[in-house]
Amino acid sequence: MSKYYRPASVADALAALAAAGEGGRILVGGTDLIVGLRHHTLQPDLIVDLKNAQDLPTPITVTDAGVSIGPTFTMTELITHPVVQEWYPGLVEAAGSVGSVAIRNRASLIGNVCNGSPAADTAPPLLVLGASVTIASVDGERTVPISEFFLGPRRTQCSPGQIVTQIHLPRPEEGSGSASRRLTRRRGVDIATVSVAAQVSADGKLLLGLGAVGPRPLLTGQTDPLALEDGPALIKVLDELLELATPISDVRSSREYRIATLRALTKRAVLTAANRRNNKEMAS
Repeated sequence: MSKYYRPASVADALAALAAAGEGGRILVGGTDLIVGLRHHTLQPDLIVDLKNAQDLPTPITVTDAGVSIGPTFTMTELITHPVVQEWYPGLVEAAGSVGSVAIRNRASLIGNVCNGSPAADTAPPLLVLGASVTIASVDGERTVPISEFFLGPRRTQCSPGQIVTQIHLPRPEEGSGSASRRLTRRRGVDIATVSVAAQVSADGKLLLGLGAVGPRPLLTGQTDPLALEDGPALIKVLDELLELATPISDVRSSREYRIATLRALTKRAVLTAANRRNNKEMAS
């Protein structure tokens, strides 16, 4: 049976996790951990509940430079926060597709990325938004770009004994736009079959974040300004960018179907993001 520990500080949590090594697990929202415990797919020696740590970073801090999000900031809080809605609409869309309302009320943004799933819904928008992650250990803190955080299926830069304490999002440049699109078999009860996020700068530069089409979430982009209008020229550019994707066939979809739907979803996300540069919504 797992031992349960509710430390009063981050330092106490880190010390306990360091002692537990591979056998320690963190509890904040618990939407994945509790399922694993019930199904006996996870059997940690120690569960460290962070919610009582008094020195955890605040759920959200907003400055002129951007936003920093702490471990207890839930998906529901993210979706309804006015600054997040204004600055990061693509991230709001992705967070809104996570599970059900009940899951979003408990699941956290940090927890979603720390699972290291190639299909993590919020990973693609975080990639295109240029997010970074602060990781704490008994040896101190370090901050890494989100593009370097994902190492492979269920593997991230956050090793056993460490805690992601914040995700940092720079404020988007004036006149940019973002959007996310996702395909799944059953809304609210399944992970993404394919997901994509697009960030379009004021002058037409494009970044794409891709989910569920490789061993980790992928970032690609076009540094030359584009004429972002539906047509053969845009399709040609997107096809070149999507060559990075290496989807597999599994119980959710065939490789061929993922490739076909990825092309369609990417075009929708790009055109929506481009349209949002002028603060206009586009039907998709």
